[in-house]
Amino acid sequence: MTIEEWQSYSVYQIYPKSFNDANGDGFGDIEGIREKIPYLKKLGIDMIWITPIQPSPQKDNGYDISEYCAINPQYGTLLEFKQLLNDLHEVGIKLMMDMVLNHTSTEHQWFQAAKQSRSHPYHDYYIWQEGTPAQPPTNWQSKFGGSSWGYNEATAEYYLHLFDTTQADLNWRNPSVRAEIKKILRFWAELGVDGFRLDVINLISKPTLFLNDDEGDGRRFYTDGKQVESYLKELNEEIFSPYGILTVGEMSSTSMAACIEYTKPANNELSMTFNFHHLKVDYRDGDKWQLMPMNISALKALLSDWQRGMQAKGGWNALFWCNHDQPRIVSRYGNDSDEYRELSAKMLALVLHGLQGTPYIYQGEEIGMTNPDWHAIDEFEDVETLNQFELIQQKGQTADEAFAAVSARSRDNGRTPVQWDASQQAGFTTGKPWLKIASNYTKINVAECLSRADSIFYFYQKLIALRKVEATLITGQFRRYDRPEEGVFAYDRIAGDEVIRVVANFTDQPVVFEWATPIHLAETLLTNYEGDATNDQTKLTLRPYESIMWKGTVVV
Repeated sequence: MTIEEWQSYSVYQIYPKSFNDANGDGFGDIEGIREKIPYLKKLGIDMIWITPIQPSPQKDNGYDISEYCAINPQYGTLLEFKQLLNDLHEVGIKLMMDMVLNHTSTEHQWFQAAKQSRSHPYHDYYIWQEGTPAQPPTNWQSKFGGSSWGYNEATAEYYLHLFDTTQADLNWRNPSVRAEIKKILRFWAELGVDGFRLDVINLISKPTLFLNDDEGDGRRFYTDGKQVESYLKELNEEIFSPYGILTVGEMSSTSMAACIEYTKPANNELSMTFNFHHLKVDYRDGDKWQLMPMNISALKALLSDWQRGMQAKGGWNALFWCNHDQPRIVSRYGNDSDEYRELSAKMLALVLHGLQGTPYIYQGEEIGMTNPDWHAIDEFEDVETLNQFELIQQKGQTADEAFAAVSARSRDNGRTPVQWDASQQAGFTTGKPWLKIASNYTKINVAECLSRADSIFYFYQKLIALRKVEATLITGQFRRYDRPEEGVFAYDRIAGDEVIRVVANFTDQPVVFEWATPIHLAETLLTNYEGDATNDQTKLTLRPYESIMWKGTVVV
């Protein structure tokens, strides 16, 4: 396998609203990101991904864009963005923009014109179906709850919105829409942006015939649609390849087969894809809002299957535990108690960075930020959370049961402001933060982590550095050793006769594990416990949340 430079990258996701506030208004901003460039450089990441910073009414925290080629004044100016881009490039860090191209805000000028008349040219920029106010065209459900159809009185028809009612889906079948999208992407590429993260990009191809879904919520009719690949090839040919843009597609409810096709180099579509299957192993009956403990057997199987499947067919994974739409992983798959938070956060980091793909680190993950553990629904801001709190009760559960579900699953868990230090407002702002800061900021913060050589921050720093020097982490074939029922995940990455071996205990109890195949050990690359890690290649006892990465050679 030939290694592309970007395949050794580590990407750091910034949710700007909650990253760092430079002007004291309670909202993070572009200047706040600029202030933290030395911190990002110290961590060692290669690229930052910034979630949407274009003008938006903020019904979905920026994923409802009302103007594509401008900067939301809340975050700063286009001039400040250009300065940020320049300053990042000066220290060798690239920038990836988040592009929301499946839908626009209903406040976008296109939709404002489209809803006035069926004869307006912009009307065909969106997806419309006949219907009456009492009867939507289909029974499809929005990702945020309720019908995915919004009624428009002026034209007496429904528009499709797979997400919030204020997020109208674009009609990619219209060549004029695709021309507008290419114009938008070209604008940012010519400014010097290095990458695009493409929001729910596998939903852009809708069917020509809209039918009721008697088996589910409608997603089987529009997920990984027939034209997605042709649309991506078109964008790649005209924008991505000519401008040298690194791309990652967010794939909603996707399949491995689809992601292989999207990312195979010969197909000239995308560099890599996000999938979310591994973050659904604590959903009871596949329902995000029904809680259950994480199924370790299912998690290991999914990670392993995607490793083997993508490797066999030449696809490329984007690896992640956290993002702006997910609860904090240390509270979810780890253990956020005082005793085990750091150990389990390091264990999760080591497991992820040992896999093949491009790791994405979400702001605060590198210091072990946790869910905020709030106690009242009015502490939450997220539209999905508030909608589900009501919907769960409408289905017969109590308010306490509904609150337990949304407090565990809310996207706001990952959106609390970054905890920079132990000062007032965690050093995030001198004003009132837009979202409540987690109360544990006085003991979990960047300043504290930077003061200790054994902190989670420096563990991430070492993992990022290892990917630069250990080619086997990029090219090595994946081989798994543990049994499904064990609380241990154990695998090798093998390139020629070189092996990088990873073992991790996902439990809070000691676990005995036996290797089926020994290796000649050369060195311990990293471990999350103090002192030397065991080199036993027969039976070993792993302490709670212990994880080890070794380097060695194949035993012939």
